[in-house]
Amino acid sequence: MGSVLESLPPEGRVAVVRLRSLGDCVLTTPALDILRWSRPDLRVAVMVEDRFRGVFEGNPCVDELLAPRLAALRRWRPHLCLNLHGGSRSAWLTALSGARCRAGFGHFRYQFVYNLRIPRAQEILAVDRAVHTAEHLASAMFYLGAPVCEIPRARWGRPPGLPSSSPPPSPYAVIHPTAATPAKTWRADGFIQVAEHLRASGLDSVFIGAASDDLSPFRAWRVVAGAPLSEIKPLLAASTLFVGNDSGPAHLAAALGVPSVVIFGPADPAIWGPWRAPAEVVRAPGGIAAVEVTQVLGALARLKVAA
Repeated sequence: MGSVLESLPPEGRVAVVRLRSLGDCVLTTPALDILRWSRPDLRVAVMVEDRFRGVFEGNPCVDELLAPRLAALRRWRPHLCLNLHGGSRSAWLTALSGARCRAGFGHFRYQFVYNLRIPRAQEILAVDRAVHTAEHLASAMFYLGAPVCEIPRARWGRPPGLPSSSPPPSPYAVIHPTAATPAKTWRADGFIQVAEHLRASGLDSVFIGAASDDLSPFRAWRVVAGAPLSEIKPLLAASTLFVGNDSGPAHLAAALGVPSVVIFGPADPAIWGPWRAPAEVVRAPGGIAAVEVTQVLGALARLKVAA
């Protein structure tokens, strides 16, 4: 009996339910590459929330972006609906997708939704260790029938053009000093000391954040708050270095191949670290509050980024 992917008709339609969040969306792109390499004739749609559409726009492995509404999914008429999100909303969408094949990981809730239950990534990859999120998502493609291969780097659409507004004088670093929770957020004065060190070395800094983030401590540098992904992309792509907390922008920088220093709190870097990119991870046994500036400067030195 052939694999699931082999059973799909020529130019069959696949719906990948991703929904959110920023880092998860970025780390889904290696799996999409593998799917495209395995069955280049398939038409692939990604269902994603509007705020994260920019991760997939321009990606040659994606034929359509679907709003997270059942009507959009039903109009796509997928032969295979693959839920890579796992929440209750994504399960409901998958259940009502109309797809003959409905796939999700075996640890997801609402198992009755799926007639294809994907085992743990460790079982698929035949490893006994923590697996990176990119490996976990790619393993679904291997289980469905894609030939096992080296999992590629994440991608962020096509290479970006130049920034619409003039960037600061090159070279420069992009610093992302915020995160979703305090446990994942390094202290502001630490980032300021890092930016001062970089400036003394001839590397200016641009601080980025969401519109709701308080970036006032960094007003001595250029600040970009609330910019859409379409503006962040060329800013990151033209940068020499990224420094930031363990959060979505760190995965964006890695997808663009920007050398990065990422400061971790409670998350496991083996699972959430920069994927296949030049990077240094910094953490401390006492949590992110215990990370010293000297640790971050040491990571910068190891990266050997020239100013």
